[in-house]
Amino acid sequence: MPPATEDRAVAAQPGDRLKPVRVIAVSSGKGGVGKTNVSVNLSAALSRAGQNVMLMDADLGLANVDVLLGLQPRLNLSHVLAGECGLEEVIIDGPGGIAIVPAASGIARMADLEPAQHVGIIHAFSELTRSVDVLVVDTAAGLHDSVTSFCRAAQEVLVVVCDEPASITDAYALIKVLYRDHGIQRFRILANMVRNEQEDEGRGLFRKLVAVCERFLDDVMLDYLGSIPHDDYLRKAVQRRRSVVDAFPSSPSARAFATLGRRIQQWPMPRGARGGIEFFVERLVASGQGDPEPVP
Repeated sequence: MPPATEDRAVAAQPGDRLKPVRVIAVSSGKGGVGKTNVSVNLSAALSRAGQNVMLMDADLGLANVDVLLGLQPRLNLSHVLAGECGLEEVIIDGPGGIAIVPAASGIARMADLEPAQHVGIIHAFSELTRSVDVLVVDTAAGLHDSVTSFCRAAQEVLVVVCDEPASITDAYALIKVLYRDHGIQRFRILANMVRNEQEDEGRGLFRKLVAVCERFLDDVMLDYLGSIPHDDYLRKAVQRRRSVVDAFPSSPSARAFATLGRRIQQWPMPRGARGGIEFFVERLVASGQGDPEPVP
């Protein structure tokens, strides 16, 4: 295994469709680690930094991005799959100019979609005419087909962990499946709900994950993105149905998300399609690297 390292949606103008979109899948091995809060607040931090951000709720059967932000969408991805509307019609404007792609909640069939249906959702993004700099995809927790489909379609996979043994064990299981079955080699690791920043608890969690990956997964590369502190202001923001970045911008967690957003903006932009199933694949192809290879 290589050494570990540290590491407003508006109508498109002419030429914007040639601009590649940075796509970040936010995942976790288990539920309860604050993955959706990370997705919402990362989106808010990037939007405040001037990025055109789209946030997709990809927990298709148990959606809760809209709940965290106090939104009541009339349409969602279940209506798109039923052929009742197009993807553009379900997008709603969220706080801070974030474009939200809502999913359904409590619809069992949405949690059990076939992989081909996930691919259909992914392909639909290439038809959007909005100007988007970053797409944040809040996946379901665990190893569902939807998780692997959406992670494969993103350029970056951000894995959220916290200080629970099951969190590290399940994060490793997720990384193993994405690497061995789908060829994803690089993962960005974020420690959430860290209680002791002075003792670098987040870096300790990262080292645990590195140790197990170095032992069993030769070519996997893990990058440490930093940590988000445990913060009562974040809980208060949830109660107010707002992101902590907007509700309490000077709080410790909001400052940490702002730092995370700055780090992500320093990542190189994607250059061309890899030849697989990807979000906004037409913009990637048009960005200069030729046509993607056929998918077997």
